[in-house]
Amino acid sequence: MVIREALPEDAAAVAAVHVLSWRAAYRGLVPDAYLAALDVEERTAGWQARLAAPDRPTVLVSTGPGGRVRAFSCFRAWPDETFAPGTTAELAALYALPEAWGTGVGRALLAASAEALVEAGFRAAALWVFEGNARGRRFYEAAGWRPDGEVVREETGGRVLAELRYRRDLFA
Repeated sequence: MVIREALPEDAAAVAAVHVLSWRAAYRGLVPDAYLAALDVEERTAGWQARLAAPDRPTVLVSTGPGGRVRAFSCFRAWPDETFAPGTTAELAALYALPEAWGTGVGRALLAASAEALVEAGFRAAALWVFEGNARGRRFYEAAGWRPDGEVVREETGGRVLAELRYRRDLFA
């Protein structure tokens, strides 16, 4: 397994992982029509712009045989004043192809992301996870992340879903 920083030419592969993982992970949570309408080409354009932007977030990819992107993470400084500037990062995304679930690719990518955040000077990280995403919550909790009590309600595909903020000290 190779983990490396994503390049603009990885945009289509990252978009495919993003769409396929959403369709599998959020079935029954997010409306089926919304999941079916997710478009890899549309997501590719978004990822191309994001990966080429001068102020881009850090995106790591995990590749398997033949260099195929199997998973990715995306992180940046926390986007608002909730935490002291420069202390806390946001893990904005961590997704893997459904066939890669349970193989250790997610754990390795999460560990590599935490290492990169420490190298960038962050002391803690936070993320949002759907309250109803039991698999995702178990994954993060097994890696030492804990809900910190903050909950937001966001509309996704016409359904209002609760998202829990999880945090982790990066030096633990």
